[in-house]
Amino acid sequence: MPPATAELGVFGGSGFTSLLEDAEEVELETPYGRPSAPPVVGELGGRRVAFIPRHGRRHELPPHRIPYRANVWAMRELGVRRIVGPCASGALKAELALGEFVVCDQYVDRTWGRADTFYDGPETTHVSAADPYCPDLRGLLVDTARELGIPVRDGGTVVVVQGPRFSTRAESRWFQGHGWDVVNMTAYPEGQLARELELCYANVSMVTDHDVGVETGEPVSAEEVLRVFSENNERLRELLLAVLPRIPPQPEEHLCSTALRGARL
Repeated sequence: MPPATAELGVFGGSGFTSLLEDAEEVELETPYGRPSAPPVVGELGGRRVAFIPRHGRRHELPPHRIPYRANVWAMRELGVRRIVGPCASGALKAELALGEFVVCDQYVDRTWGRADTFYDGPETTHVSAADPYCPDLRGLLVDTARELGIPVRDGGTVVVVQGPRFSTRAESRWFQGHGWDVVNMTAYPEGQLARELELCYANVSMVTDHDVGVETGEPVSAEEVLRVFSENNERLRELLLAVLPRIPPQPEEHLCSTALRGARL
């Protein structure tokens, strides 16, 4: 176990590091290679928090090249048991406003070719994904956002696409037709890998654009996504600063902490 241990973990953009006190980088290797960047561990509200920028220090890793297994494994190596994974997302419904947060309770995986399990054999392991996000973390995130006056939706389905391209109009209409709420490129397999290691994980999807075909039908651009994300990043920092100190230790008997019970053949 590395010396700089932590209780809580955050995946996201590099701006979060400035919130941590007495922060230090931890160099570590995992059985799945190096994480996206060396984890930064520090104090926030009396809690030890580990942070990994999932796209790397300079956003050099596109969604399909992120070492998801190494990132999640590194969190566990640091002692983390509960993780928050905010990410930029496109809205699939016109009523979702730019800057609104959706604390998802379901995902649909439309990625391909990503290493998305720690269990490649010989011991066959089937971990349930019926309720993929930690209900405790979800509740805390929603309640805290509402207390802060941050617009937030309690529950929603994120469809995760391979990237790095955005959706075609036909794909976007298909996603909308299913009633799904938001679309992004990083929510899978990050959350499911956390569940496979019996860690708690919650996704916060921040709406940075309306997907093509929603409202104006204008194509999504990376420039517009980054502009809205930058404008609303302070809200995300405010939410994390308030919610992380409120997260209790992971219970021994819990949906996430017992995910492997009965999963192995």
